[in-house]
Amino acid sequence: QVQLVESGGGLVQAGGSLRLSCAASGSIFSINYMGWNRQAPGKQRELVARISSGGSTIYADSVKGRFTISRDNAKNTVYLQMNSLKPEDTAVYFCTYSSGSTYWGQGTQVTVSS
Repeated sequence: QVQLVESGGGLVQAGGSLRLSCAASGSIFSINYMGWNRQAPGKQRELVARISSGGSTIYADSVKGRFTISRDNAKNTVYLQMNSLKPEDTAVYFCTYSSGSTYWGQGTQVTVSS
């Protein structure tokens, strides 16, 4: 089992920045993927960004150039730096951990006002 604890969500004006953090604990394997997904009201959950334990990253087209995912393997923690936020980024952001099985955090609300 893996437990994920997210932090860093909140309310920000358009153009602002937020940094999300997610700490994983439990049965952590050295080779894994951690990432962020989001779900806006009335929409399907979508991948925002993902990073491997080796540092390879992928991003949704909608956040490329604005969001940066990073991780600290020693702390089993993944970060999402979100810059130039837009109202359409408003969603609940979920942290994920994958190594065979996939685990989800409880979600943190990000609200971007116009």
